[in-house]
Amino acid sequence: MIVQVTRGHRVESEHHVDACALDARGEVVLADGDIDTPVYLRSAAKPFIAAAAIAAGVRERYGLEPHEIAVMAASHFGQPFHVDAVGSILRKIGLDATALQCGTHLPYDEASAHALIRSGTAPSPLHNNCSGKHAGILALALALGADPSGYLRLDHPAQQAILAFCARLHGDDAATWPIAVDGCGIPVYATSLRRAALAFARLATLEGCSERDAASLEIVREAMLAYPDYVAGTGQLDSVLMRVGAGKVACKAGAEGVHGVAAIGRGFGYASKVRDGTGRARGPSTVAALRALGTLDPGQATELAPFGAPIVYNRAGREVGRVRVADVAIEQASQRIV
Repeated sequence: MIVQVTRGHRVESEHHVDACALDARGEVVLADGDIDTPVYLRSAAKPFIAAAAIAAGVRERYGLEPHEIAVMAASHFGQPFHVDAVGSILRKIGLDATALQCGTHLPYDEASAHALIRSGTAPSPLHNNCSGKHAGILALALALGADPSGYLRLDHPAQQAILAFCARLHGDDAATWPIAVDGCGIPVYATSLRRAALAFARLATLEGCSERDAASLEIVREAMLAYPDYVAGTGQLDSVLMRVGAGKVACKAGAEGVHGVAAIGRGFGYASKVRDGTGRARGPSTVAALRALGTLDPGQATELAPFGAPIVYNRAGREVGRVRVADVAIEQASQRIV
């Protein structure tokens, strides 16, 4: 799939997107580009990481609410309700923000960042977009009886439990995975888009995995659907896509142009990677693919137009171009549907 950036009547840039869609049996629904070379899923794996913690019993042990589980699966934008949810998880497990080893940055949400600056308040690890995931891993470490201070280590029981859970969902062997360090410090694994699509198909259908794993996936999935703004932020792609999808789409973006979608209504999983890592190609490619696959109807696609074909503005606010999937790419994707 090719996402083009136009300026005036000319194509100024192009981004190539590899994409795969599978049903829960592993049957290919869509294959476009290279779907077998391992890619780091980055934050697209967060729903599975959260589900690994749920499988260990953290929801019952600590009385976690759905919005708190949603923020465990989030790359949140640091809005006050995100920060409050992460803080609530930490209080319930008997820790505070000093236990988070994810680092600190200003909220991605501009209004929240400006509010902090105006107040003279320095951001804390709670504002880090991965703080919910880290709070969930800390809960997992405690539930396993492990020292929470070492939770970033690959050999830590919490990380080993996460890798084992994710490997089951992907139908893969974690021992073969390339492992590196994510932007927030935790181990990050690489698997193929084919395997990633299978995991998202299992998130969509709750089929092809054990009863316990399926129950954990369902808890995370339903929390994401009930509280989509906690998964990203107000007006952000994943949050809007889940809201427009009306309970039929659960999704999670990852850094470097990765995206995963559980198409609940259609019973398949979708995973994509922008080859050059540019995030601006993620929305157009995902919306086009879901439209071609029948997951989004014309009305829903129209609602998602700000992400499906975003406008390029100049500094004066004047429209000067578009970011969109090439028509031929949409046609080719439609022809690949099984």
